[in-house]
Amino acid sequence: MKLAHRLLRSYAFYTLGFLAFVYLMWRIELTTGPGMWIGYVFLFVPIAVYAVIGLLSRTSDLVEYYVAGRRVPSFFNGMATAADWLSAASFIGLAGSLYASGYDGLAYMMGWTGGYCLTAFLLAPYVRKLARYTIADFLGTRFSSNLVRALAVLATIICSFVYLVAQIQGVGLIAMRFIGVDFAIGIFCGLAGILVCSFLGGMRAVTWTQVAQYIILISAILIPVSMIAHRDGLGWLPQLNYGRLMQRMETLEGNVRDDGAEQHVREAFQSRAALWQSRIDALPRSYVDEKARLTNTLDDLRRRNGPLRDINSLERQIASFPHDAEAARVVWTQERDDLLARAATPVPMREPFPAADEAARRIHKRNFLSLLLCLSLGTASLPHILTRYNTTTSVGSARRSVGWTLFFVALFYLTVPTLAVLIKYEILGHLVGQHFDDLPHWVMQWRRVEPYLINIADVNGDGIVRWGDINMQPDMVVLAAPEIAGLPYVMSGLIAAGALAAALSTADGLLLTISNVLSHDVYYHMIDPEASSQLRVTMSKILLLGVALFASWVASLNTGNILFLVGAAFSLAASSLFPVLVLGVFWKRTTRLGAVAGMIAGLGVCVYYIVATYPFFTELTGFEGGRWFGIEPISSGVFGVPAGFLVAIAVSLLDRQPDAYTVALVDYIRHP
Repeated sequence: MKLAHRLLRSYAFYTLGFLAFVYLMWRIELTTGPGMWIGYVFLFVPIAVYAVIGLLSRTSDLVEYYVAGRRVPSFFNGMATAADWLSAASFIGLAGSLYASGYDGLAYMMGWTGGYCLTAFLLAPYVRKLARYTIADFLGTRFSSNLVRALAVLATIICSFVYLVAQIQGVGLIAMRFIGVDFAIGIFCGLAGILVCSFLGGMRAVTWTQVAQYIILISAILIPVSMIAHRDGLGWLPQLNYGRLMQRMETLEGNVRDDGAEQHVREAFQSRAALWQSRIDALPRSYVDEKARLTNTLDDLRRRNGPLRDINSLERQIASFPHDAEAARVVWTQERDDLLARAATPVPMREPFPAADEAARRIHKRNFLSLLLCLSLGTASLPHILTRYNTTTSVGSARRSVGWTLFFVALFYLTVPTLAVLIKYEILGHLVGQHFDDLPHWVMQWRRVEPYLINIADVNGDGIVRWGDINMQPDMVVLAAPEIAGLPYVMSGLIAAGALAAALSTADGLLLTISNVLSHDVYYHMIDPEASSQLRVTMSKILLLGVALFASWVASLNTGNILFLVGAAFSLAASSLFPVLVLGVFWKRTTRLGAVAGMIAGLGVCVYYIVATYPFFTELTGFEGGRWFGIEPISSGVFGVPAGFLVAIAVSLLDRQPDAYTVALVDYIRHP
């Protein structure tokens, strides 16, 4: 209790100090005007604070390093878990997804939130009861098998690494926008911020840093949203009444749908899509002709000493040109589909499951429910989240901690849809209809920093910005929100600090999870069981550094959008871990052979489906499999989870029954 009171007092002073810092920066901006220096301050000052917390929390004690000494109060563990949970995808990508896809984006919120109910009822208390250091350790102990442990390590590394890459990409995007560095350089700058939080103190340092990060990220979403809403007449708590704004926005959406000029823009995109279709139909000849055309144009420009900008542009096009006709089919099909999506009639934000016909509507609904299911099951399976409940003082504290986590996560998720509606209203009301000669400053700023994030082209040549002319990547909606709404630049700095806190907090938890399973489950349990506690902690730190460097290199390749990477991590976790975790706790008859078969089957089906259907992998491998029941690759867990359950149950029934020790162990886990 004394620890809880001391922590409450310390973090109360920290919160007041941070709010005072934001106010001070605003006053300075009023005096000196906005500038890039604000972005530097809001990125580097919080990192310095995290570094201090990490330094003060350094430890070489094994229990402190792995599970923070199992003495974290439930309230603060709930806050730390929420920070661990609210990743770059949640902070940067979720509002953008709601902005772009409307009702469809609710699958993320409902799935992620519902997953904590599964965590509270099915797994968290039982994982805490056995009091292992990692989820692989829990499964290895439950099934008395190093093979099960090794497969759990593999599953942990795969899903955590994919998730980690997404967070580091988010760090690179933030650094690129707010301190003006190259994307790859921004990633390696963010790497330093990740390491200062976790390298010296492990879970102990990460826990107290994540509490501080949650305070910053929740402030960064609540304050700008309240300011934008107050300016639009919704008051300071728009979460309670933003339905009024949606009614106004629906009028604007109706104007966009029925406007003749907007229809001309959509027809232009339809024509461009038809050109891509003709190119696809002419394969492989069209591939050869297009590559030859680009090469001849480049040679001609070089002979004439043409503009260097045009030469560089063509060189980039040739370098990124598909390597063969089949790869071209994949890339060009995606280009055609993107144009067809822009040619489609805009759908109101609140309309569920829009589709051209009933068959397409059924597939749309099926994908929504599949994604929701995968996110829920994945939430209850992610090792870096389940491990957090090992840091609490007792089983009862673990249950309460899940409740606090749900509260802190819900506070964020109730605000995100509000922000999406506010920004879409700003775009429809203040950008659509403007002359191209009078584009707002924020548009020019973002186009200069990274043109792929926003593209506004006068498609029908009338000099007026139409809704169809705007192609804005969802990832920039939150980062650009203060500028779009005309708030002081300090609010952009605050958003940057919140996004960085979200990315770093999740990256720290993931890095620690990967390094701990490698040091504890692989090195200690499989290689050197005689290793001392000091050596095990040292190995974890070395591995943490190595994993961080490798993940940063992978992230610098910019392999996919953040929200897809995170969704894939959830499907991978659900497919490989959820069946064996649930069966291991609730069905004594589950055998080690059944667990092994179930994990291999679930993970294998999930990985196969992603590789066979996601465009990045199909272009890389040249292999493209058909989609089963029209399900998107992000929801591959909907096939992996049933496969894992069915195979694990079937093999366990065919195998001999578990011994008395295993039955007694399950009884111990299940009952006080």
